[in-house]
Amino acid sequence: MDDIQDPVLDPVLDCLVIGGGPAGLQAALTLGRLHRSVLLLDSGAYRNDPADAMHNMLGHDGTDPADLRAAARADLAAYPSVAVRDVAVRTVTAVDDGFRAELADGTAATGRRLVLATGLRDTLPDLPGLAPLFGNVAAHCPYCHGHEYAGTHVAILGSGPHVARVALLLERIAARITVLADGGELDPPTAALLDDAGVAVRPEPVTGVCRSAAGATLTLAGGPPEEVGGLFVAPTLSQAAPFADQLGLDLLPSGCVRVDLLGRTSRPGVYAAGDLAHVPELPMPMAAVLTAAAAGLVAATAVDGDRLAERVGLAPPA
Repeated sequence: MDDIQDPVLDPVLDCLVIGGGPAGLQAALTLGRLHRSVLLLDSGAYRNDPADAMHNMLGHDGTDPADLRAAARADLAAYPSVAVRDVAVRTVTAVDDGFRAELADGTAATGRRLVLATGLRDTLPDLPGLAPLFGNVAAHCPYCHGHEYAGTHVAILGSGPHVARVALLLERIAARITVLADGGELDPPTAALLDDAGVAVRPEPVTGVCRSAAGATLTLAGGPPEEVGGLFVAPTLSQAAPFADQLGLDLLPSGCVRVDLLGRTSRPGVYAAGDLAHVPELPMPMAAVLTAAAAGLVAATAVDGDRLAERVGLAPPA
């Protein structure tokens, strides 16, 4: 089918933004305020879908993530050069005049620049009963959910080195902390840190978890259950969308897209913002709503600056 047409927008837009979370919404807002023609493509799937509230977000602490997205959509409506479509993108390819997105409804759109803001996918540990609790009683980030478990018994699932860091971050918050090694073996430095902090360790496998009045009940093989107010887990992260592979973008050991400080990827004209990308100096992305939105703003300014440099022959922003 023909490229999508909008009476306000050129057939070839200044920029396509794929992803309707905080990074994509902020990128579209910034570009709209600069009167760049931009199309935001939103599949309706978001990394924080399981969460009933977002935290540590200035002015929105405790707000439902859907409410923030709705407010951002209302902001975008004030800018006539911005269009939003609720449709998934199937493929993205480079074309002579930029990048073409083939959409799930059979239409297509083309932009001279492309911002990817499609986020990451969390694959949870294989623990029966965990999925319905994730984003509420169970979480992965103490900065996003730690305070909500204040004064309770908190469990940390796993045996990797991360468990000591999480435990130490929570020691001022939780009334008691237990590491559930789930049959794994702690390395000596991790075991020593936990012992010095007075954190209990249970080595036996964890067989299940369910919601309880206190928060959650964890059952363990060969021992008594643990009643906790909160549970921290370490999901396996992967790209939520295939576009980095489709475009041949450089990835980091974390599995995230390699970007520079302005969100530029290894492919000219393609930018990435939010959880799916980070600079090489960081081992992992700073996964939070606030940092995702900030990355969207930065990437959008890079799009605008690079387009300006291209038009007038200036050096692009460093």
